[in-house]
Amino acid sequence: MIELIPLWMFLAVCLVLMAGYPVAFSLAGTALLFALFGSIGGVFDAAYLHALPNRIFGTISNTTLIAVPLFILMGVMLERSRVAEALLQNMAAIFGEMRGGLGVSVICVGALLAASTGIVGATVVTMGLLSLPTMLRHNYSGALATGTICATGTLGQIIPPSIALVLLGDILSSAYQQAQLSMGVFSPDTVSVGDLFVGALLPGLLLVGAYILYVLLRAWLQPECAPAVDRSQLPQTSLGDKLISVAMPLALIALVLGSILFGIATPTEAAGVGALGATLLAALRGALSWQVLADVGQSTLRVTCMVFMILIGAAVFSLVFRGFGGEELVHGFFHNMPGGVVSAVAVVMLAIFLLGFILDFIEITFVVVPIVAPILLAMGVDPIWLGVMIAVNLQTSFLTPPFGFALFYLRGVAPDDVATSDLYRGVIPYIIIQVLMLVALSLWPTLATWLPQLVYN
Repeated sequence: MIELIPLWMFLAVCLVLMAGYPVAFSLAGTALLFALFGSIGGVFDAAYLHALPNRIFGTISNTTLIAVPLFILMGVMLERSRVAEALLQNMAAIFGEMRGGLGVSVICVGALLAASTGIVGATVVTMGLLSLPTMLRHNYSGALATGTICATGTLGQIIPPSIALVLLGDILSSAYQQAQLSMGVFSPDTVSVGDLFVGALLPGLLLVGAYILYVLLRAWLQPECAPAVDRSQLPQTSLGDKLISVAMPLALIALVLGSILFGIATPTEAAGVGALGATLLAALRGALSWQVLADVGQSTLRVTCMVFMILIGAAVFSLVFRGFGGEELVHGFFHNMPGGVVSAVAVVMLAIFLLGFILDFIEITFVVVPIVAPILLAMGVDPIWLGVMIAVNLQTSFLTPPFGFALFYLRGVAPDDVATSDLYRGVIPYIIIQVLMLVALSLWPTLATWLPQLVYN
């Protein structure tokens, strides 16, 4: 019974989180309670907690994680300065006269905004407020409109530069070194956030392309679901102005990604370029003011504090989990499983998919991935492929009814005449696309590993 304490501890955290308590304090509080009773019962060595100050210091001195507040600043600035809104209007003006064109515009803008923020809730709510009324006003099907917005909002899990990939890349880097040391490799290879960015780029673009193809196909087969927009209802600006308005945000993303791909900047340095570029873009549009700067600064600080508090809470949880022998429990479970590495990866993916119903990507990245990743990597799994699979898997989980986070976020801002059943029906085709992407990555891992090998070798 004592050897199952790590399992009870994990289940206790899930129950506390489902009760609505803050994530960071749920993780740390549950772990400390188990540590206290374990110490009293003589089954936990409190010396494990002596490593906590070093863990916290390592977190705050981690240069990779500096990219988190910078990317948050970049995304919030694009949102608050109405750059994203202007981009949507101008892309709708360019593509709106074709059937499904407004849907294509929403996918493109949503992908850009999702990549900039990497936070599902922020992107879905923003796109819901910006684009859902417009799509409904132009007679788009409620199911198609809501499904498209939910799906594009989750693209921030996979399209770089994304906070989700920054955090996941940092965890996988540590896990990869730990796995190699456990195998007796004392000059371990490294995997970086930049590697994961490059590996996620092709699957992310394939997903965007598949979304666009689905909307165009639906518009062709059922024109009443995605009609063309009347020219008189589109912004009456010159084509040159439209193209410039669209090109500037796209150029900013290209600059950030290009500087990483070509080795000019680290992800942290590129995040600084993105934050500065978004600020200059807002200034060029005349949308920068002291009030906007104050709002952006407060939002960035709030989200950054949330991320790092969860990270500290997860550090407490992982120390206590290891102190109870949780790592050995998971290791033994995977190694005794029939089917070897294939079964182990399948079980981990299923567990992460189900946990995505109750935990956000930050909690899963900081709590679950450090437990399972070193074991899978020691079994020969490629770290970049594993990171991309986790990101796409979480994206699918956040879309899946009835518990998907994206559905809850959009339901909160959608008009009352949009039925919840419309949301559920609307996301099903996108879930199928996501599952097909997971199957494709499983059958052809080079979809995630080919580009990093090409770029860095």
